[in-house]
Amino acid sequence: GYEAQVVHLADWIAIGELNIPWAFQVDTLSVTMMLVVTGVGTLIHIYAIGYMHEDVRYKSDPKRFARFFVFLNLFIAAMMILVSGDSYIMLFVGWEGVGLASFLLIGFWYEMDTLGRPSWANSNAAKKAFIVNRIGDFGFLIAGFLMFWKLGSFQFDQVFAAAPSADPAIILAITLFLLIGVAGKSAQIPLYVWLPDAMAGPTPVSALIHAATMVTAGVYLVTRSAPLYTLVPQAQYIVAMTGAVTALFAATIAVGQYDIKKVLAYSTISQLGFMVAAVGMGAFAAGMFHLIMQAFFKALLFLSAGSVILGMERGHHHLAHGHKEHEGREEVRRTATEGSVEVFDPGDMRNMGGLRKTMPVTFWLYLIGGLAMAGIFPFAGFWSKDEILADALTEGYTAIYWLLTIAAFFTAFYTARQIWMVFFGQPRHEAAARAEESKPIITVPLMALAFLSIVGGALNLPGVETLTKWLEQTVEFIKPGEFVLSVALISTGLALLAIFISWLIYGRNPLKAGQLDPLKKPLGFIFTGMENKWFVDEIYGAVIINPFAKISQFIADVIDWRFWHDWVHDTVIVGTYNWVTSIALNDYADQRGIDAFANWLGAATQNLSAAARKVQNGFVRSYALSVLLGVVLILGYLLLK
Repeated sequence: GYEAQVVHLADWIAIGELNIPWAFQVDTLSVTMMLVVTGVGTLIHIYAIGYMHEDVRYKSDPKRFARFFVFLNLFIAAMMILVSGDSYIMLFVGWEGVGLASFLLIGFWYEMDTLGRPSWANSNAAKKAFIVNRIGDFGFLIAGFLMFWKLGSFQFDQVFAAAPSADPAIILAITLFLLIGVAGKSAQIPLYVWLPDAMAGPTPVSALIHAATMVTAGVYLVTRSAPLYTLVPQAQYIVAMTGAVTALFAATIAVGQYDIKKVLAYSTISQLGFMVAAVGMGAFAAGMFHLIMQAFFKALLFLSAGSVILGMERGHHHLAHGHKEHEGREEVRRTATEGSVEVFDPGDMRNMGGLRKTMPVTFWLYLIGGLAMAGIFPFAGFWSKDEILADALTEGYTAIYWLLTIAAFFTAFYTARQIWMVFFGQPRHEAAARAEESKPIITVPLMALAFLSIVGGALNLPGVETLTKWLEQTVEFIKPGEFVLSVALISTGLALLAIFISWLIYGRNPLKAGQLDPLKKPLGFIFTGMENKWFVDEIYGAVIINPFAKISQFIADVIDWRFWHDWVHDTVIVGTYNWVTSIALNDYADQRGIDAFANWLGAATQNLSAAARKVQNGFVRSYALSVLLGVVLILGYLLLK
C-alpha cells in the first residue's frame, strides 16, 4: 500500500481550539493531480513560449512576455497548494490562489478586446470570472464554518473521522454548500457563465485553466470529500444530476457557436459535467479517469485552436502587409467597392475553411483531439466516457445515463461540425488561403498531447484498472468500473451517427463565405437559442445584474450621497460645527472667557500702575521720608527678633 505522508512545514494559525498547520498531504490522489497539473502544465509552458512571442509581437507590447510567465507560474503554484494541502483551509488557500491568478491571466490584455481594439471587454471578462467564483467561494466558506462548528476541525482525517457520528442534516448541509463551491470553480449550472468569457485570455491560459488545472478543482474537491458525500445519498444524487444537466445544456450551446475557442469552452463545461456526474454517483475512479483524459485531449484541442488562430493571423498579416490599415491583430481592410471597414476575427470559424491544406500538422493533431473528445474507439475519451456511462446504468442512475448519453451525441456532433468548418471546404477568407503552419515550438507539445490522447485510455483499461487500484489506496470508497458492451456500442454508434449527420450538413456541402449556418433555417428559434447561449446571460442581466446595479445606484445616489453627504454631513455635522463655533465658542469661550480675562488683566495692570505712579512724585523730601521709614521698620524688626 501507499500510506499518506504529511509534510509539516510550520504552525500557521493557533487560536484557542483552532490549530491549522502549514502542511501538505502526499497520497495517491494528490500525486495524481500533481502529475496532471505539472505534466500538462509543462507542455503548455513550452507552447506558450512560441505563442506569446508572436502574440506580444502582433500586439506590439513585448514587455508583457515576462509578466505573462510570472502569472502562469503563480497559477501553477496555487494549484499545487490546492491539490496537496492537508486540510480544507490549505485547499481553500490554493482555491483562492487560482482564482486570483485566473483573474490576472484572463485580463492579461486588459485594455483591449479579443480583436486587439481598445476596449474594457477583456477586463470585464476577468472581473466576471472573479465575481462569479466568489459566489462559489461563499458556499465553500459556509461549509468550512459548519465543519469547524459541528465537527471541530478542518483537517481531512479529523473531519472524516467525526462525520459518521454527526447529525446527517449537518453533513447534508456541508456537502451541498461544498457543491456551490464546485459549481463556481468547475463551471456547473448555474455558475458556469464565467468560463466562456474566460476565452479573452491568451490561448495558453485557456488550455491551462480549462484542461488541467482550475476547472478540475471542483471534481478533486468532491473526490477528496468522498467520506462525507457517501454518508448522504441525497447530496450525491443532487451533485450527479447537476453534472448531467450541465453536460447536456452546455453541449447544446456549443452546437451554435462560431468562435473556435468558444466551442471548446462550452465543450469544457459539458465534459466537466460528465466528471461531476461521475463523482456524484460515487464513481470516483471514472470521474478521475475522465479528468486525466480530458486534460490530455482538451489541452490538445485548445492549443491546436491557438495554432489555427496564429496561422490565420499570419495569413492576414501577409494580406495586409504594407498597407496603412495594418495594425497588428486588429487588421482592418477597406473593401474596394463600398469603402467600409472590416474587422478581421482570426478565431471566427466562418472566416476559415480548407486549413487542412495550409496547416496539415495542426489538422491531424486537432483531428486526434476531436476523436478523443467525441469518444471514438480506441482514443482516450472512449474509455473514460464509457466508464462513466456504464457506472450510471449499472448503479441505477437511469435518468443521468440518458442525459449523459444525449450529451455525448451532441459532443460528437459539435466536434465534427468544428472540424468540417475549420479544415474542410474552400477558404472563406483570404487569410485562410494564406495561413501558415505553426513553428515546431508550438506543434511539438501538441504531438506529445496527441500521443497521450491516443494511448491514455490504457491507464484504466477494463480488467486492468491501474488507476482504480492506485486511487483506492486513498479513496476507500472507490470501486472498479465495469465495461458494459451494450453501453459502449450505443455511445459509439450515436457518436458515429452524429459525425455522419454533421458531414451531411457541413462536410458534404461546405459552408461558403457569407452563408448562414445550415441549421439556422430548419431549427429556427431553437438554433437561435443555441447561438445566443439560451439567453442565460441576458436573463442574469435582467433578473440579477440590472436590479442589483439599480439598487447599488440608489444606495450610492440616495443613501450615500443625499442622506449621508447632503443631510448627515452638510446639515447635521457641518451645522452642529457651525453652531458650536459661532455660538458656543464665540459667545462664551471667546467673549466671556478669553476677552473678559484679557480685559480684567489690562484693568488690573492699569490700576496697579496708577497706584505705583503716586509714589514716584519727583520730590526729594518724599524719597528721604521713604528711606527713613524703611530704616525704622528694619531696625524694629531686628530688635523684636
